[in-house]
Amino acid sequence: MIRVLLAEDQTLVRKGIVTLLAMTPDIRVVGEAADGAEALLIAETNPHDVAILDIRMPKLTGIEVLLHWKTLGRVTPTILLTTFDEDPLFLEAVQAGAHGFLLKDVSLERLAETIRIVSTGKKILQPVLTERIVRIVQEAGTSFSSTESPEPLTPRESDVLRLIAAGYSNREIGRSLGMSEGAVKNHASSVLSKLGARDRTRAVLRGIELGVL
Repeated sequence: MIRVLLAEDQTLVRKGIVTLLAMTPDIRVVGEAADGAEALLIAETNPHDVAILDIRMPKLTGIEVLLHWKTLGRVTPTILLTTFDEDPLFLEAVQAGAHGFLLKDVSLERLAETIRIVSTGKKILQPVLTERIVRIVQEAGTSFSSTESPEPLTPRESDVLRLIAAGYSNREIGRSLGMSEGAVKNHASSVLSKLGARDRTRAVLRGIELGVL
């Protein structure tokens, strides 16, 4: 059972998500909060595997909650709920350690899939949000530390990186490229190594900086 802590100040949105997750056999909401401060309090007494936080909340935002946990050394896989008008916060959220983003009108299938993926420690970005993060980074000209002239990616590695940037899982990438999931993992590991990135999100951002995406 995947235990979820949910923090969302809009009651209808929060109750809607709880209702959706009640339909899944392997996911259970163990705590509900209406603001960031309440989320921190509930987290202390409600062990959870995944946190779903509204990116904008009263008292403490989702990013501020995430940064607070980070200072305490708690690496709780966290999904941030967002809307299309919050572009400036996307990059800040990625740098704070968000594992994924979801729009508030998310379907049950996408919601459950994302929770299951991030509960394993992996990161996932919806394609539409990835595109917006790409644009933000390009406009900001953000620089990331890595080798100045990394080894060039092979055509297949470039394909894998593009699909990672689109938010696809290893299984989905394999189906798209006609590869086994194991082969995709090997290519993804090679991409991270060549780009000097610790995880998939940083690989995407590094790929943007180098102009390979």
